[in-house]
Amino acid sequence: MSASQEHLQEMRAEVFKAVAGSGIGEEIADSAKVVASELVSNAVRLCGPWAPVIVQVQPQGDQVLVQVHDPEPATVPQRRDQAPDNVEAEAGRGLWIVDALAPGWTVKRTPVGKQISCTLPATGLLSA
Repeated sequence: MSASQEHLQEMRAEVFKAVAGSGIGEEIADSAKVVASELVSNAVRLCGPWAPVIVQVQPQGDQVLVQVHDPEPATVPQRRDQAPDNVEAEAGRGLWIVDALAPGWTVKRTPVGKQISCTLPATGLLSA
């Protein structure tokens, strides 16, 4: 997909459908949709709004693997120095959200960019 607004909406719907359709449940499907959306948003900030981005979601028993690949190998996502509950911040909460829903995400450089991978547990998610 290219990371346009139209494609982002389609991606969110497809992620939800893939996870909920696997029998894991709608709460986890919503969380997977949020995580994928945050990672794609980071890719858009780094690569531009029409960069090619690949989103993969794999429900696997008691967890969901979410992977987002973008063409920018040099820059990896980093949390901002501000606290996630800073009411004056205009941005910078995305990776805190990813950490809360899918702790332990990783970045792997690939021949054509990088891939961010994270796993959401299908049980025991933190509540918002």
